[in-house]
Amino acid sequence: MVASLSSATADPGKESSALDEFGPYVLADRRKWANLADEMPLQLTEEALRRARSRADFIDMATVEQVYLPLAELISLYVMHTGHLYRSTHEYLGLSERRTPFVIGVAGSVAVGKSTTSRLLVELLAQLPGRPRVSLITTDGFLLPNAELERRGLMHRKGFPESYDRQGLLRFVMDVKSGAGEVSAPVYSHLVYDIVPDERLVIRRPDILIVEGLNVLQPAPRRPDGTTALAVSDFFDFTVYVDADEDDLRQWYLERFMRLRETAFTDPRSYFTRYAQMDAVAAYAYAEQVWDTINRPNLIENILPTRGRATAILRKDARHDIEWVRIRKT
Repeated sequence: MVASLSSATADPGKESSALDEFGPYVLADRRKWANLADEMPLQLTEEALRRARSRADFIDMATVEQVYLPLAELISLYVMHTGHLYRSTHEYLGLSERRTPFVIGVAGSVAVGKSTTSRLLVELLAQLPGRPRVSLITTDGFLLPNAELERRGLMHRKGFPESYDRQGLLRFVMDVKSGAGEVSAPVYSHLVYDIVPDERLVIRRPDILIVEGLNVLQPAPRRPDGTTALAVSDFFDFTVYVDADEDDLRQWYLERFMRLRETAFTDPRSYFTRYAQMDAVAAYAYAEQVWDTINRPNLIENILPTRGRATAILRKDARHDIEWVRIRKT
C-alpha cells in the first residue's frame, strides 16, 4: 500500500467529534482510500456486481474499485497475519488442529446497505490468494418465530436485540469458529416475514465467514450479578459498520418500502400484501410510523452505540455513495 491515511486526532472535521469518542481511528476520504488499492487485481464481472447490490444501491464498478477493493485488501492483511499468529501459537503449544475460520461482522441500520456490502465482500474475498471458501450468514435467521414473538409481546420490537435467539446465534458462530465440519442455521423469509419451518442453511468449513445483521457488534448484556457472558462479537476477527446520516436512512427506508409496495408486496404470499392494496398516502404514513416507532429507536438505542466497536466504518452520503472510511488503529 503506497498511500497514507491521516490520524483522527489531527483535524478530521466536524463529523469526527461524534466518532472519536468511541476510539482512535485513521481517516481516509474517498480519493485517499482509493489510492490504497494497488496490489489486488479486480476480477468482478458486471453480472456479479448486479447480483450483489440491492435495488436501492446505485453502486458501480468505480465504487467497487475505489472503496471495496481497498477494504478487501485490508481484510486480506488481517487474514494473513491472523493465520501467522494462529500457526505460531499452535507451534508453541504443540497443537496441530486445522486453522479456525476468519469471521467478519457487518453491522448498520435498516436500509443502509449492509447486504450489498456483505455480498460484495463475499465476491472479492473469494479472490484472495488460495481462493478461500467464503460463506455469508445473516442474523435474520435467528429472529424468534412470529408465534414466539407474539407470545412474548415482542412483535412491535422485531429487530431489537431481545427479538433474536441470541444463544442460538452464539452457538452457531462458536461452532463455526471451533472448526465444526457442518453447522446449520434457521432460514428467514422476507416474503412471509417469518422463519421458514424445517428449512436450514448449512455452512461447511468456510475459510471466511461473514455475519451480517443489525446488532452483531453488541457486547454481551450484563447479568444481575454484574458478570457478562460471551457475545457473538467476541468471535469476530474484523468488523465493518456501514454508516449514514439519520435523515438519509429514514428517506431510504421510506423509498424502499414504497418500492416494495409495488413489487414484492403484490405477491399474494407476502406478509405485507395489505400495504400494496392501500392507497399511496396511507402506505407512506404507515412506513413513517414504522420508522419512527421501531427502526429509529432501535438505531438510537442499540445499533448506533456499537459503531465505535467496528474495525472499519464506511460512511455513505445522501446518494448512497461512500464518502469516507475510518479504520481503527491497532
